[in-house]
Amino acid sequence: MQGLRERQKQRRRQRILRTAIELFRERGFQQTTAVDIAKASHISRGTFFNYYPYKEAVLLDFGGGLLQMAWQEARADLDKGVAPVRVLYSFWDRLADLSEQELGRELLPYLAYELVNPDPERARAAFTALPLGRYTAEILEPLKKADRLRQDFSLDRMANSLADTFLLAVLRWAGHTPERSLADELHKFLLLILEGVLKR
Repeated sequence: MQGLRERQKQRRRQRILRTAIELFRERGFQQTTAVDIAKASHISRGTFFNYYPYKEAVLLDFGGGLLQMAWQEARADLDKGVAPVRVLYSFWDRLADLSEQELGRELLPYLAYELVNPDPERARAAFTALPLGRYTAEILEPLKKADRLRQDFSLDRMANSLADTFLLAVLRWAGHTPERSLADELHKFLLLILEGVLKR
């Protein structure tokens, strides 16, 4: 019985998630309310809030799924022995493609904003849902072990700085570079910051 209940909850959560993303794409994020999502999902407003405490949490859930997809490919490449810098570029490329296709310029800034939300609980929830810094640290770890990274900064500091760079690149791309792809914008940022991270 417990397993059935959990499966029903998971199916309901997935229905809410799919419905919300469809509404965000059709109507725009700001124009879509939690009540709209609840009605379209055939649930009460209270039930919506049982699953998601605020509508941005739906974006975090969706974005976290995209990040997981990109990370699984990167992890597989690392396990095959692909060079870490190459894995990092591929990881960012895949994440950029997924973000551009699935979220686009309309939704991606709202997702990115959650990482810098002035409410500490919401910012913490975003960092938990989107562990880009942790995944980046895993990619860089072989370089650290091989003494190919700077020693005056911790691995976490360098990885989180790279993750922050990803965030800045996303915001710049969404607001200021309509003629470029997100992957192109990310490559420029990544090239610049790696110059300061890799040991000479």
